[in-house]
Amino acid sequence: MCNRYRLTAKQVEVAATFGIRPPYEVDETFPTGDIFPTGKKTPFYGAVIVQNGDDRRIERMEWGVPTQIPSKRDPAKKLTKYVTNVRNLTSSFWRSMLTTPARRCLVPVTSFSEYGLTPGEDGKKPLHWFDVPSRPVFAFAAIWRPTERGNAYGFLTTEPNSVVAPIHPKAMPVILHDDDYNRWLTSPWDEVSGLVAPYPSQLMNHR
Repeated sequence: MCNRYRLTAKQVEVAATFGIRPPYEVDETFPTGDIFPTGKKTPFYGAVIVQNGDDRRIERMEWGVPTQIPSKRDPAKKLTKYVTNVRNLTSSFWRSMLTTPARRCLVPVTSFSEYGLTPGEDGKKPLHWFDVPSRPVFAFAAIWRPTERGNAYGFLTTEPNSVVAPIHPKAMPVILHDDDYNRWLTSPWDEVSGLVAPYPSQLMNHR
């Protein structure tokens, strides 16, 4: 699963890509560089695009939606797990966010990574990067929810295309086309569920 991506574009470029006009959030710092999942003790943040009515804005959220899971040692004890990638779209936990347009969001990305299957000579699995050459800034389809520590997001995954599959055969992030941004943020779920599909491999680059 994707647990590292980059946003190296400047804020004005991100805002223009997603139809956001100034003024911007004062605490946003661009470019942000590599973005990692949030931690239990130290929160880590990413930029997301949210919309409420006609108001579309860039917001800073934690990457990882907290859920409660039973402890392996003591099933009666609950542990907090931060979920970054959303795959089971039939789960009631995600369903409420997916079916509420205001709880859907876009995650701006300039490239994302996956670890290879075979370790190199140093014994470590190589890190591979993917991008979309024709789109300097693109977006993952994502959802968000309020938490005790603030708002948190996770992005959807789907079957990998022929570019990603040799590196990560289980899944890839759901990459939206530019024309689908507004639909994802505003339309009923039954009208956008079909957007959860592999991005065309011929439009992607791997390095």
